[in-house]
Amino acid sequence: MFEKEMATGQNAVIDAMRISRTVQKELTGADAITKSDKSPVTIADFAAQAIICKILKEHFPAIPIVAEENSEVLKKPENRAILEKVLYYITNDKKIKDIPDKDALFQAIDLGTGEPTNDVFWALDPIDGTKGFLRGEQFAIALALIVNGEVQLGILGCPNLDLGNHGRVLFAEKGSGAYTMDSETRNRKKMGVSTITVPEKMRFVESYVSSHSNMDMQLHIARVLKLEQDPVRMDSQVKYGVLAAGQAEIYLRIPHPKTPDYQEKIWDHAAGSLIVEEAGGVVTDTLGKKLDFSVGKTLANNRGIFASIPAIHTRILEIIRELNQENPMMT
Repeated sequence: MFEKEMATGQNAVIDAMRISRTVQKELTGADAITKSDKSPVTIADFAAQAIICKILKEHFPAIPIVAEENSEVLKKPENRAILEKVLYYITNDKKIKDIPDKDALFQAIDLGTGEPTNDVFWALDPIDGTKGFLRGEQFAIALALIVNGEVQLGILGCPNLDLGNHGRVLFAEKGSGAYTMDSETRNRKKMGVSTITVPEKMRFVESYVSSHSNMDMQLHIARVLKLEQDPVRMDSQVKYGVLAAGQAEIYLRIPHPKTPDYQEKIWDHAAGSLIVEEAGGVVTDTLGKKLDFSVGKTLANNRGIFASIPAIHTRILEIIRELNQENPMMT
């Protein structure tokens, strides 16, 4: 049903993966800008967004793109060195032909400043897991197509997911299964979640950043389940990919007590959540509600994120409900 959208999205993500890997290898500490919310933005964020938005708009001019970045910070005089590096990497890539100068770059980046609609739009996080990127570790390029509030396509470019030279592209179309593909050979393999049924043998996949989840509550859940395995730690929506590939069983983002009103961004979860579901997993919020992508740029109708294999989902929701009743201050 969405063959052209899937093929175009994959090609765009693979182009962005190629440049982002090069940037990561040559990265220095001066190659990041800190935004007003204290999150770092690298030259790879801007390059990836420009490349993907340019390609999507050429093929689907009527579909809005809702992306994380815009060009305003890059236009500031103090960030001129960053701007020059973004242009250097784009203009020296032989496959990128249509972004020859800074004005074209700004225009391409700002193709991603669209607004969510009740019809159809793309959601893009050009570099998800920027802190992992800056450490030279895991990050993802995340692209999703949302139609009438439902994620229909999810694509994750994961340049460092395996030991190959090319990285992996994880992708799914609603109702058609989830797949992993070598970004160069395009050889693909179907994905499936873990079939472990014994809770003690299950594994959390979690962020390095403790503020991303209520770790006290998560540790309590691990103790109740008597988990024996150390958690798998990494940044970005690669965590969804690890779950979809059967290399972990539980992923939780429980609202942190210090930021109880935080609303998750749609581009941080749209692609990964569909891939897990199509691999046979379950994705809800921490109250058991389906994720609602119909209300703007955030998951305003949801509280936290919970992805897991079916065998443990209901049990963990029960533990969370019990904790909420016994100690409301914990959540």
